[in-house]
Amino acid sequence: MKKIKIAAIGGGTGLSTLLRGLKKYNCDITAIVNVADDGGSSGKLKKELGVLPPGDIRNCLVALSEEESLMSRLFQYRFPAKGALGGHSFGNLFLTAMSAISGGFDNAIARSGEVLAIRGQVLPVTLSSVTLEAELENGKIISGETKVSQAKSKIIKVNLSPAAPPAAGEVLEAIKKADAIIFGPGSLYTSIIVNFLVDGVTEALKASKAYKIYVANIMTQPGETSGYKLSDHIKAIEDHSYKGVVDCIIANSAKVPAKVAKRYKKQNSYQVAIDKTGIKTVKSKLFSNEIYARHNCDKLAFAINKIIKERIHD
Repeated sequence: MKKIKIAAIGGGTGLSTLLRGLKKYNCDITAIVNVADDGGSSGKLKKELGVLPPGDIRNCLVALSEEESLMSRLFQYRFPAKGALGGHSFGNLFLTAMSAISGGFDNAIARSGEVLAIRGQVLPVTLSSVTLEAELENGKIISGETKVSQAKSKIIKVNLSPAAPPAAGEVLEAIKKADAIIFGPGSLYTSIIVNFLVDGVTEALKASKAYKIYVANIMTQPGETSGYKLSDHIKAIEDHSYKGVVDCIIANSAKVPAKVAKRYKKQNSYQVAIDKTGIKTVKSKLFSNEIYARHNCDKLAFAINKIIKERIHD
């Protein structure tokens, strides 16, 4: 059977969760990853060494690898807080060093993928060093992914500085060749929309004949999407790309357990209301039975695989 080509666009823990489930199916996966992160170990390496933030890339590489392998566990090892290496993960340092000796960050990712024997490929959306900026409803402009994610006023628009950086090699081609394109799950502005701001990405999506699926977030994110319903997420995506960019939405229909909901409420985070969007919406129980309100990677991959197969047969 011919492998279905899937381009998964996003960042953060959401994209790696998706990849961990999808790799178990007969599909050809390309992960297109945001590189605007400026927090934690990635932020330190970006500031001190001028490299692209490796954290989200590392998580995607590990998600597509053999999870129980020694190398995948080694990549996720984080050094103790005390000392010069405190807070850094081995994988971030490995990617940084590999970038220096292999001729660039894209080569470092490719070589690391070989080391981890990943199923698919991982691409940074751009090889340019960029900063995410946001225009807020109160008129302020804030800069940096971390600050944007913690916005104290509603986000009106986000941009990259420098504006419209070139897409990394193979990114636009991967979008062009895809049978299906998946956005999310992940932080709306800082993991998903940020990718649309790279030169050529929105145009490639518009020209693509792929079936485009948005994986709705389970919870609102304090600051970034406080008070957002599903329709608000879609409007923000369309405002930063084009109307009709999403063909289908997959949303969690399971109620978040009371104990989990109570803890999130203390952070001003609530389950996203699934209202009308005018877009086909597939509801499925996707909640992971953990202390955090996250998608179950296997349930999500199963639901997406079913949607894609039904679409292809249609």
